[in-house]
Amino acid sequence: MALTIETERIDLRPWSLDGDLAAMSRVSGDPETMEFFPRTSTEAETRTFMEKANESIEKNGFGFFAAERREDGELLGFVGLSIPSFEASFCPCVEIGWRLHKDFWGQGYATEAAKACLEYGHGFKKLEEIVSFTSIHNKRSISVMKKIGMKADPSRDFDHPSLEKDSPLAKHVFYSSRLNG
Repeated sequence: MALTIETERIDLRPWSLDGDLAAMSRVSGDPETMEFFPRTSTEAETRTFMEKANESIEKNGFGFFAAERREDGELLGFVGLSIPSFEASFCPCVEIGWRLHKDFWGQGYATEAAKACLEYGHGFKKLEEIVSFTSIHNKRSISVMKKIGMKADPSRDFDHPSLEKDSPLAKHVFYSSRLNG
């Protein structure tokens, strides 16, 4: 798995299960970073996530990549493309997603890496549509979706099937990027 996507400041690469586990556990275990998820993740859950991401990278040529800052090797979190495992009207699909530790918010890392993933998905992988979705309350991620040129599609907004209907996180907005605009 030598696939790496490079940006000016970030390397998006497969996971080093032992080398990245502590840093990614810090990301997924932080309550503020995980504000728009039902709960934080344990170290074991984080390792499983990383293993599945590497399996996707191997099988599909894309996945949720480890996002490493080039200047010092610091793991920021993840950014990449994935195939959602839940059922919804828009599935099957390829989604773009990101999760960076709160210490790295507001510095343009998510936008920079997500743009590169969109270019890779549409350009190299020839994906016709790439989607993204998040809780209606997640203004930071919605901002990134807009900055990378994704378009809102309110007709495809949905209640996330993995969440209880009365959960404040259930209602999700839907954005998409199409290969030819």
